[in-house]
Amino acid sequence: MAKQHILLLVLVASIHHIAYAAATTTLANVTADATTTAYDILEKNNFPRGLLPKGVRSYVLNPDGKLEVTLSRECRFPVNLGGEKFNLQFASTFGGVIHAGSITEVYGVDVQVKYAWLGFSQVDRAGDQLTFHVEQFTQSFPVSGFAVSPSCT
Repeated sequence: MAKQHILLLVLVASIHHIAYAAATTTLANVTADATTTAYDILEKNNFPRGLLPKGVRSYVLNPDGKLEVTLSRECRFPVNLGGEKFNLQFASTFGGVIHAGSITEVYGVDVQVKYAWLGFSQVDRAGDQLTFHVEQFTQSFPVSGFAVSPSCT
């Protein structure tokens, strides 16, 4: 079915630079170490820094794992994957619930395939693979593809 093919392509594209590593939290719950960054939170939970775009302004992390990340503005960037071009978009505030090896309830991150924008719901890590969930489809990619944070355009 064409819709399934499109969703799979979207998933593949988003995985290349998905950011998701976000979630909801309040400033009062940010850890005692004021020098910890949102990129550090990813690494502490076994995710590569490159899931987040460059330019994170602030973040809030609640004890229950809800993480919310704030950028200075909406962030879009192209991703080329397998000869196909996709666009990723991060809202100025996005997030999810982060735990070691899993980011669930992701919001504020979308991938464009043709004319449709689709949202990510979850990212999981198993070994050297990241698995991205978009609607009922999943796609895995090597962690090494997310070593560098993408720049917003």
